[in-house]
Amino acid sequence: MELTSYSATEIAEAVANRELRAVEVAAAHLERSERISPAVGAFARLTPELAIRAAEQVDARLAAGDQVGPLAGVPCPIKDLNAVAGIGMEAGSAAMVGYVPDASDDLVGWLAAAGTVCTGKTATPEFGLPCYTEPATGAPARTPWDLARMAGGSSGGAAAAVAAGLAPIAQASDGGGSIRIPASCCGLVGLKASRGRVSPGRGRAPGPGLVSDGVLSRTVADTALALDVLAGPRTGDTYVAPSQPGGFLAAARRDPGKLRVGLLTTPVITEADVHPVCQGAAEQTAAQLAALGHDVVAAPVPFPVERWAAFQALWAVGAASIPLPLESEPLLRPLTRWLREVGRATSGLAYAGAAAAVQQLTVEVAQAWDSYDVVLMPTLAQPPALIGAIRDDDDPAADFAAQTRFTPWTSVFNLSGRPAISLPLHTAEIDGVRLPIGVMLGARFGEEAVLLSLAAQLEAEIGWQHPFVAAEF
Repeated sequence: MELTSYSATEIAEAVANRELRAVEVAAAHLERSERISPAVGAFARLTPELAIRAAEQVDARLAAGDQVGPLAGVPCPIKDLNAVAGIGMEAGSAAMVGYVPDASDDLVGWLAAAGTVCTGKTATPEFGLPCYTEPATGAPARTPWDLARMAGGSSGGAAAAVAAGLAPIAQASDGGGSIRIPASCCGLVGLKASRGRVSPGRGRAPGPGLVSDGVLSRTVADTALALDVLAGPRTGDTYVAPSQPGGFLAAARRDPGKLRVGLLTTPVITEADVHPVCQGAAEQTAAQLAALGHDVVAAPVPFPVERWAAFQALWAVGAASIPLPLESEPLLRPLTRWLREVGRATSGLAYAGAAAAVQQLTVEVAQAWDSYDVVLMPTLAQPPALIGAIRDDDDPAADFAAQTRFTPWTSVFNLSGRPAISLPLHTAEIDGVRLPIGVMLGARFGEEAVLLSLAAQLEAEIGWQHPFVAAEF
């Protein structure tokens, strides 16, 4: 096996047992990244010196007999929305060119303390706002399955990196689907954890609690192990999810038992056309779950379409709240400028109403779905879109509307704070090219263990392939 084909759990075990050196693992992933990242648009920048220095420290600690974290020597690039001290951070925006943070986000420190090696900063769209990754500062992020199609967003660079074998895991974040959308487009595992499961740390305000940090990976075990590293309350957290006794990797290794699964293929947040392969993937998964002994029944739409307007208000105010000097405004993408204008036009009373609407919507989702252990739906309404197909610089409002039609289920879990995972259970041939089609499972608040246990069962029974981890482009 090539080192770039190993999973995170395999690398960590081999490095901890001194069967592999962290330095050789880092070097292999850096070399592959230098060759392949330009083709898939994975990295905003590589950080070879930082990576080798961190890997050498892991090897030195192991040689000295010191304890090293559970992700010892695992390459894990950081999304370019998170600060890494001394490394340029552009957040996909021309307005940020030249910015170099003095301090790292706490999340970066937690991953480093677990033994990971940061090989670079992965590409993101401007401030992570759209569901496609076409940054002003670099090339679009592309799914390795078809370089004419997008890797999704906003963690598109992270997904392209993991799918193409440039890293076994990559840090990512999800405010409206930004882990699960790229997971579907690139054939990966992508978990959005419950609100409060992963602390934002000291440097980032949690706001309305839409965003959850995590990783993109190729296996359920890698996602569970990374969640064990990141999960847990920190001092002063606004939101806190209940703890998981024994941890999430252990939960992923348990039999899920017989679950009640609700199937939903009707779009929730907007009216949208659902491609037959996306609907078919969810329905086929439902049949497979039934064959595994689970009780599969229909699930209802949890709230009327118009209730989702609260998300747009919160999203737009969030965009308007990004601290930028007035002179940088013309440098922003049309979508970002439009969202900031909408946010500035939202009154305090309207924002308070939107926040209250989200709280009521959370109750409605619980009333509709708490009788199910898991709700099953397509991750996306369409297969991975062609580069540029959703983006509309001439009409940003139409751009935003097109994004909602592409992702008519994902943001429900950000609004309600519930966990959801996208799994690469299916593929379909579209225009002569085989593409990944994600399927999403959502659970009650705080029940990531249920999702991971069921996901691991599906992985073992059905499985999936990652054909690009050793391929050339």
